[in-house]
Amino acid sequence: MTTLTTSPLAPLLAHLFDEAAAATSPVAMSIPREERMRLMRSKTEYIDFYEKMKDLWLPVSRETGALLYMLARGGAARTIVEFGTSFGISTLHLAAALRDNGGGRLITTEFEPSKVARARKNLAAGGLIDLVEFREGDALRTLAADLPDSIDLLLLDGAKSLYPDILNLVESRLRPGAFIVADDADFSPDYLAYVRSPAAGYLSVPFAGDVELSLRLK
Repeated sequence: MTTLTTSPLAPLLAHLFDEAAAATSPVAMSIPREERMRLMRSKTEYIDFYEKMKDLWLPVSRETGALLYMLARGGAARTIVEFGTSFGISTLHLAAALRDNGGGRLITTEFEPSKVARARKNLAAGGLIDLVEFREGDALRTLAADLPDSIDLLLLDGAKSLYPDILNLVESRLRPGAFIVADDADFSPDYLAYVRSPAAGYLSVPFAGDVELSLRLK
């Protein structure tokens, strides 16, 4: 039995995944697809774009959620950083692993206040909020200081264009053997080029078609 597979978390996650699947955003859907793809890669318009997407959950998949739990649990993670809280589905998976590892600290950052408020409620409902530090605002600022000396896992699931910048902020704190999970990494070709370069010090492979999984080697 694990925190992930028992009450209150298991039924909460089932409900949240169903709610996420049913969510719609007329404002976001009014943006033509090609324009959405361009904005997802923009380094200057990401805040305006994701403000328009605030009604969409944009969660990790059920499979990726399970992967996050397994990586954090199997790696005995105690310190985790998450870029892109959204409504907290991925946060719940990571915090569950920390609980089952005996405790730890999860720093999660999200610039949309309404999402932070909902994520807090979800973490409280899941009985995991004591493990989570919420940082509200642009991650380029919220993750620029006061990070743990050693980080066991990094989840990148915010503005895709910022993946290289966020990694740059956190990289010196990643311990050898730390995992990085980058959701929808295909929208950040610069990030993929970096973590797949042998000189960067990672072993990196695509996973399940929409995730890049990287292992810090040094």
